[in-house]
Amino acid sequence: MVRITRVHTGGGDGGETSLLTGERVAKSIDRVELFGTIDELNSSIGCVRMELSRLPKEAADGGIRIATIRLESDLEPKLSLLQQELFDVGGECAGNPKSLPDGMVLINMEQADRLVSEMDEWTKNTPPLDSFILPAGSPVIVALHVARTIARRAERCAVRLTQSEGDDAVRPTILAYLNRLSDWFFVACRHATFTLGEEEVLWIPLSSRGSKS
Repeated sequence: MVRITRVHTGGGDGGETSLLTGERVAKSIDRVELFGTIDELNSSIGCVRMELSRLPKEAADGGIRIATIRLESDLEPKLSLLQQELFDVGGECAGNPKSLPDGMVLINMEQADRLVSEMDEWTKNTPPLDSFILPAGSPVIVALHVARTIARRAERCAVRLTQSEGDDAVRPTILAYLNRLSDWFFVACRHATFTLGEEEVLWIPLSSRGSKS
């Protein structure tokens, strides 16, 4: 169990931080950018959960808003689990896979495959796309879109780290998990939109919407 008794040590005042191995590095290096972005993603999921909890539970006629209850009961435990897993991923990415502590339990393809299974289940109940979707709608939908874009940035950070330090700088499982996670948020956006009875905001090409001279 982790026990933290002091947060500020002053050790980072000069722009350096410690990796999992204790090695001191600049806060600007690719590895720090990666686990920092994963931390940002985790925080954005917290915003999604907040907006999910704010959805009205009461319908206009005074009854229970079934759609809200259904969406919250479906998404909330999944989002909670994602936050736990991202903390695991961020901790792992704070060190090179070759120098991780003995006995450290790592996520595996079971977690990545679960994301695909959840996406497949949601997709059964959503119509096929005939245009790109704009990140708009109610607060919980927009929050999911923000998480989607941060997840994609985290994946880019992971790829960039493999390019700067070598293919073994990040486990392939982490790359797969982050790639699928961004897709997961996209499908979750669609799932939430249709569950709540909202309409997707579609991109209209310039050729179709006209242009002003």
